[in-house]
Amino acid sequence: MSAALMLQGTGSDVGKSVLVAGLARAFTRRGLKVLPFKPQNMSNNAAVTEDGGEIGRAQALQAFACGVAPRTDMNPVLIKPQSDTGAQIVLQGKVIGSAAAREYQARKALYLEAVMESYARLSAEADLVLVEGAGSPAETNLRAGDIANMGFATAAGVPVLLIGDIDRGGVIASLAGTHQVISREDRALIQGFLINKFRGDVRLFDEGLADITRRTGWRSFGVLPWLAAARRLPAEDAVILENAAAAGDGKLRIAVPLLSRIANFDDFDALRAEPSVDLGFVPPGTALPRDADLILLPGTKATIADMAFLKDQGWDIDILAHHRQGGRVMGICGGYQLLGRRIRDPHGIEGSLREIDGLGLLDMETELQEEKHLGLVSGASPEGHAFEGYEIHNGRTEGPAAIQPLLFIDGAGHGARSEEGRVSGCYIHGLFNKGAYRTAFLKALGARASQEDHDARIGAALDEMAEAMEEHLDLDAMLQLAGRGAAAAR
Repeated sequence: MSAALMLQGTGSDVGKSVLVAGLARAFTRRGLKVLPFKPQNMSNNAAVTEDGGEIGRAQALQAFACGVAPRTDMNPVLIKPQSDTGAQIVLQGKVIGSAAAREYQARKALYLEAVMESYARLSAEADLVLVEGAGSPAETNLRAGDIANMGFATAAGVPVLLIGDIDRGGVIASLAGTHQVISREDRALIQGFLINKFRGDVRLFDEGLADITRRTGWRSFGVLPWLAAARRLPAEDAVILENAAAAGDGKLRIAVPLLSRIANFDDFDALRAEPSVDLGFVPPGTALPRDADLILLPGTKATIADMAFLKDQGWDIDILAHHRQGGRVMGICGGYQLLGRRIRDPHGIEGSLREIDGLGLLDMETELQEEKHLGLVSGASPEGHAFEGYEIHNGRTEGPAAIQPLLFIDGAGHGARSEEGRVSGCYIHGLFNKGAYRTAFLKALGARASQEDHDARIGAALDEMAEAMEEHLDLDAMLQLAGRGAAAAR
């Protein structure tokens, strides 16, 4: 069994995913074979793996940080919310059905065997497994049958470091409070803590560190300053988009409506990073900007529900007016389906509403299928500009609009664009990541691009974070702790 260390947080969005990615890069740079693991993830941001399944995109980023291909064992349980009360359940990369929240809570202990199987396979080939928790271990109402935090740590014998986010305030109370409410057995698994997102002179918090140790008995493994590089990494949670302003001050203005079940919104990170682009997510209750050059419709976990949501917001009127006035509209995956005349769900995959009219901007219809289509793809535009990406969808979209494809994959047309070229769509996630395709895409809209592959930008950000972690965190002590945990587990 390899060395292992688990990072848990005092709450959601304290930086667990990013810290695991940064630590993965730091230890990989030291020459270790590092693999990431998250027992249970809840996210509509999914990645396709080489072994033909899907996992959370955060674990795909962590795998990238390790320099390895993502695989389904890295996130054996993925929960993809489809409504406020229900979600699709993906077990070891494959959809096994849907469940209401209460129903899932009753079932989750049954998934522990699959979680431990996946963990054992990773552990057998790694020098170090970095494990990410979910939410907080202080959610004592979820402790029974837990597989995401202390339930897994107990079963696997993995030592835990607890992360506190000082930027949101109350970090001493959040760490000491977690110590207070969890059980004595769970408390013993936590071997120390990290402080994340500190601004200013770290020495000013020395007394705070001492107070946390005095109240908990846990040692500090370091205080990480606010890292600008972290903002260049893909975000896992759509909550971050709720207050997202436009990313730049470029001349090309792109508007992305923030759908209620938005998925894989990191598709647009490569565009947001371009100085020539001003890309903003438009929140509910706000009209789409009239001066937008392009409206981009994102992916969604519930296409029919989000078509209804789009209409409720009046965004359908905004989009159609934008098009009539000569504007451009593009859709990716679920957003592509919204562009057609009709969306049907004969099998009730998404819920009780079985069909709905789309925007009617492309002459095509979509029928949702029971079998999900997953795959890594590469190809080129009709003009020969190369792209790489992945497909992950249930829909089959057909109609006369496909006569003029947006892309070609293995010589076959994919997606569609209108005769005048102002409306287009496809199923390909990650379409803009390759510099060649993105440059041509933006040039056609009158904007310039850097031509740099987005993966190179992400790699540079991870290296910058790894260097900061070497400076501010006690990585040697972390390795010693991880090794002791592995020895105890034997």
